[in-house]
Amino acid sequence: MTITTTTTNRPGVVALRDPRARDAELTGAKAAALAMAAANGLPVLEGFVLTTVWSHRGDPPEAEWRVLSGAGAKALVVRSSSVAEDGAQQSMAGLFTSVLDVRDWQGFRAAVDEVLASGPPAELGAGEAAMAVLVQPYLAAGWGGVVFTADPVTGRTDRMMITASRGGPSAVVGGAEDGWTATLTRRGRVASVATPDAEPLPNGLRRKVVRLALRAERVFGGALDIEWAIDARGRVVLLQARPVTALHGPVRGPILGPGPLAETFPDPLRPLEQDLWLSPLANGVRVAIDLTGAAPPRALHESPVATAVRGIAVADLGLLGVVRPRRGVVRILDPRPGARRLGAAMRVGRLAAALPDLAQQTCERVDTDLAEIPPLTELTDLALLTVLDNARTALTAVHGYEALAGMLGGKGESAPTAAAMALSALAGARATGLPEDRVIEESPVVLALIPPRIGPPPTVPEVEGAALPIGDGAGELALAREALRLRARWVQELGARAAWELAIRLTTAGLLADPDTSTLLTLDELRTAVRHRRLPDDLPDRTPPDLTPLPAEFRLATDGFPIAVSRRRGRADRGVGAGGGTGRGMVHIGDNPPAGSVLVVRHLDPRLAVVVPKLSGLIAETGSPLSHLAILAREHGVPVVVGYPDATRRLPDGAVVQVDGRSGEVRQTTETEEHR
Repeated sequence: MTITTTTTNRPGVVALRDPRARDAELTGAKAAALAMAAANGLPVLEGFVLTTVWSHRGDPPEAEWRVLSGAGAKALVVRSSSVAEDGAQQSMAGLFTSVLDVRDWQGFRAAVDEVLASGPPAELGAGEAAMAVLVQPYLAAGWGGVVFTADPVTGRTDRMMITASRGGPSAVVGGAEDGWTATLTRRGRVASVATPDAEPLPNGLRRKVVRLALRAERVFGGALDIEWAIDARGRVVLLQARPVTALHGPVRGPILGPGPLAETFPDPLRPLEQDLWLSPLANGVRVAIDLTGAAPPRALHESPVATAVRGIAVADLGLLGVVRPRRGVVRILDPRPGARRLGAAMRVGRLAAALPDLAQQTCERVDTDLAEIPPLTELTDLALLTVLDNARTALTAVHGYEALAGMLGGKGESAPTAAAMALSALAGARATGLPEDRVIEESPVVLALIPPRIGPPPTVPEVEGAALPIGDGAGELALAREALRLRARWVQELGARAAWELAIRLTTAGLLADPDTSTLLTLDELRTAVRHRRLPDDLPDRTPPDLTPLPAEFRLATDGFPIAVSRRRGRADRGVGAGGGTGRGMVHIGDNPPAGSVLVVRHLDPRLAVVVPKLSGLIAETGSPLSHLAILAREHGVPVVVGYPDATRRLPDGAVVQVDGRSGEVRQTTETEEHR
């Protein structure tokens, strides 16, 4: 927003239509913006400004008051217009005072004093002269509210947001009323409504507000926060315009989400962990999708497949089939996808026949290689770097075969999960008194319960009770997939321990302050540190990713900010049934769920395996019925619902719910129903 600034001819009182009123240093940002709007033909009420150079010790100018109010016949509004408010960096909205419905001369004088008394605080360094006073007729509006020409919640510049209520905008701006709030397209079409119970702004008035907002945006050259009102003649009047900050730009690219990867990587990954584990996973899945023809080559080429946003591992949900992309008419009529699928089908037939043997050979090769690696403390630095490189290569192959097994296996196929075997092994180790530091070495399957992480040796989780039963029966490809999943976890652990050994050595040599700092390096930077004893200059300024959660489904804005995607769903009280029958219990959100409770989580986490058997139900915002945790829950008769939108927000902690693992329905019940 560009407003004229001058340094000469600075009057104490100026009409809003006077060109000098556009000087923000003279009339304050609010009045200067309205003066600019009026000069460009936007509908703005008449008015005058007591400028920043007006003497605050005397009475306000009675002549101007008489003309504007008709000697008290018409009510006025007296508003602050400070140079410190409505700026591009901060709006300071609501900090200063406005007085509405001022009826007489004495009331006008009192209102001016009240506005001036709310002037900028001393710490702003603006002083008394920084406050101007804007005076305009008071508009008894039929409708009023606020419109943002960019979505202030998501920062999307291809969306607008409007809030409207009957009467003027003051109740909405002041927070006394919620009003009708909706997200609009740039053409004014309603995209979503946040307050469905509120009275909506009539379509004709909504179109008028949108047209005014777009005109104002062109005048000021950027996204605006606009207060508006509808006068008695049905005309939209601009009451205030100020810039909107912290915008992220339009969204682009595929729909991403953490769901498919949250069970493998439930915690944010640091840069070194991303390079060691997430990149090979993306490469392996990419090859599997290409071999099966499960996605068009262009979509596969342009997709990240799997990447990290704020350190959280996310996947392309469309590419993995979690969400269905919209199909245009051209795509439906295009014969090439069919030809591509025919060629892929021939490859798939051969792959499906050969995959069990390929998976077995891969698992045997991984087992042999792991067994032949000497103690890491005996390896040289360069040998440890070679271990990291070879581990990444192995992970690419293992993840690729694992993805193929999952894509080609029948929906009804199942196999004993690594999580179930890990729980059984862990219970057996506890029963025999195996020392804590020997459990993983004796039963590496236990690693299935522990997410990968570079650091000291992982802590073995606690488990209650005796050895748990493992389900019988296994499909050939399902069994291959489980075996490959477990090998992937073992190779991840090898990489984690090799990287930690290098970090300890770099710390001992005085290059790193502590071993944990190594995780903030990329793999290439770690190589440079080991080979040349050189660290990035900005390493001291790097910090681990925070724990800010991501939306379940989102696209990235131009600046990389994740913007939630709202897709049309079925009933809001259901997700995807993952089996386990039905159950009832009290909702628990957080750690240490009590026996018989229904655990509600954002994502399925392998560390939850030890508590699943004692639950009455499990509800997750993301996840797949084929995930380890869902399968484990089914094996223990625990009903599971995945893909339940906003479960941790919508299901109150302590509420009693009925969970149906067949239909995916979750129903809150009353205490009376509970005790029937």
